[in-house]
Amino acid sequence: MSERPNDAFREEAYELLIELETSLLELEDNPRDMDVVGRVFRAMHTIKGSGAMFGFDEISAFTHEIETVFDLVRNGDIPVTKEMVDQCLLARDQIKAMLDEAGGGPVVDRSQTAQLAAAFRAFLPETETEQSSLPAVAQNQAEQGETRTWRIRFRPAPDIFANGTNPLSLLRELCELGEARVVAQTDLIPTIDDLNPEACYLYWDIILTTRADRNAIADVFIFVEDDCELSITAIDEGGCLDDGESRKRLGEILVERGDLKEDDLERVLAARKRLGEVLVDDGLVKPGAVAAALAEQQALEKQRGNRPPADAASSLRVPAERLDKLVDLVGELVTVQSRLSQTAAGREDATLTAVSEEVERLVEELRDLTLNIRMLPIGTTFSKFKRLVRDLARDLGKEIELETSGADTELDKTVIERLNDPLVHIIRNSIDHGIEMPDLRQVAGKPRQGTIHLAAMHSGDSVVIEIRDDGKGLDRDAIRAKAIAKGLMGENDELPDNELFQFIFGAGFSTAQSVTNVSGRGVGMDVVRRAIEALRGAIDIRSDKGRGTTIRVRIPLTLAIIESLLVGIGKDRFVLPLSLVEECIELTEKDVAAAHGRNLVRVRDQLVPYLPLRRWFDIQGERPAIEQVVITTLEGRRVGFVVDQVIGEHQTVIKSLGRMYRDAEGISGATILGDGSVALILDVPQLVQGAEQEEKSATQGL
Repeated sequence: MSERPNDAFREEAYELLIELETSLLELEDNPRDMDVVGRVFRAMHTIKGSGAMFGFDEISAFTHEIETVFDLVRNGDIPVTKEMVDQCLLARDQIKAMLDEAGGGPVVDRSQTAQLAAAFRAFLPETETEQSSLPAVAQNQAEQGETRTWRIRFRPAPDIFANGTNPLSLLRELCELGEARVVAQTDLIPTIDDLNPEACYLYWDIILTTRADRNAIADVFIFVEDDCELSITAIDEGGCLDDGESRKRLGEILVERGDLKEDDLERVLAARKRLGEVLVDDGLVKPGAVAAALAEQQALEKQRGNRPPADAASSLRVPAERLDKLVDLVGELVTVQSRLSQTAAGREDATLTAVSEEVERLVEELRDLTLNIRMLPIGTTFSKFKRLVRDLARDLGKEIELETSGADTELDKTVIERLNDPLVHIIRNSIDHGIEMPDLRQVAGKPRQGTIHLAAMHSGDSVVIEIRDDGKGLDRDAIRAKAIAKGLMGENDELPDNELFQFIFGAGFSTAQSVTNVSGRGVGMDVVRRAIEALRGAIDIRSDKGRGTTIRVRIPLTLAIIESLLVGIGKDRFVLPLSLVEECIELTEKDVAAAHGRNLVRVRDQLVPYLPLRRWFDIQGERPAIEQVVITTLEGRRVGFVVDQVIGEHQTVIKSLGRMYRDAEGISGATILGDGSVALILDVPQLVQGAEQEEKSATQGL
């Protein structure tokens, strides 16, 4: 079932608003960059034109006010000012509020809309004010450049009327781009007995001479691209129109368009009648096809100019719910494939084994392809934070610049959505607590403008996101005093910085001297930690007083299917993310005795702490004479987990735990094995903390 047109418009408009915000922030830094001005204008024009087509007249009228101003900016009549950018950002928020209202959100304040419209009219010169209510599309729709002629075939789906779209509105908008010849094709209209009055049987051939590029033409059909057949071809490329001898003949055009076979053309060329008449008389082409080809021929004769077209991009919009369902089905398929492999391994049947291996290969490819489809660049989230930093810094009277890198790093869309709020909390804290006021920075020998650097990078099957500022850093003594006051540590306890700084992620923990509308109530950083842990991630914080703070967040690429290591303790099965596993070694009774009661094992002359999972989960039964230690690495720390046996690698389809088990320590989820039994997924970061606490307690007891 296809999306409703209104839903398609709103979805596209939201994407355009994100692009608009990014362009406006760039324009604030480079007000003379006409490429950015063009991007702002195109975004506004697309929202305006499509809004009018789908019945969003209020949005269309309001956006026209902004478009008129930026049309004058494009022509060099008025300059870009900071006030103009501020008003545009407010207008962008107002358009978003209108879209939200159309989707069932809160009612928009119409007085705010009127005030913003008046503010934009104030930017217009007096000579333009009277004309600001008139459409400027026909005059300024096309991009500056050489004139070219395009052949366009628009064949809408038969049910386009039922979707609320009027094809004639699209054709009118297309005609505004330049000089157009439109030919309606009627050969698909059935007899009256078979005619469905609610269906569209017409399609159109358009010969368009314009300065607009392919993208501008395609934008006219952007909201019906999934419900039509559309071809856009430049017909004056290769310099053919500069050569008077290269005039295309009617038959050549028909063959090129695919309306006539070349053999049929050669057969009728000997006739004395005009070619078009002969072709129609012989029933080889319809009269409409000849009319369209003649229109193209006339346009080619008139038009002089040449520029090769850009390649058209091919894409397909799919609702997110369908992708989620696809991933769920692939997960179930992985589980069934695991059962098939296990069954084949237990039988001496070469045919079954061969089929099992082939299914395993295909399922693995399908899994990787499906997960890649859900991958999005994290830059879509990064771009939102530029506005956050700009507005919040202005409210606090600070000068702050946001730098980003690694915006093309890809993550599962679900992870990106759930990562937004934690990153907002961290950046707000950096702005409020980290970056000093400009005068204080100057006194400290720093530039007045502070910097927050947001970076993303791949690390195995995880992504590391780093938020770094050059502010005053964390006050170690204040954090320690607060931790002692709250009973989190003793007065004589000494903790390394990385452990001490973890206290700021506790609920109600704040060292702020005053409460502001940004922070200071001790809420936020505990939300960050819970959100990151819910993503099976880890968070680390480092700070240098007077120089700044760096927070590193490590999260998995996807929450759906992971490669893991399957281990066993007695009859119970557990899995660990394979990306965290470094190696597996044996643990004998002799090794345990040599540690003198401490949970340490020597690995190539290095002592590694370990956690006996049998004791941690209180699993009864006899320990084997030789146990296995799975060595993991997390944020540079090596910790081992003692199990009875290492079974091997496993494709783990992650299943969330029920509400009763969400607080189970050391467990982050579950998975179904090939034999139908359940294996628990170990929460490695939480278990690492447990191992370190045990080792610390053992050390203090000596």
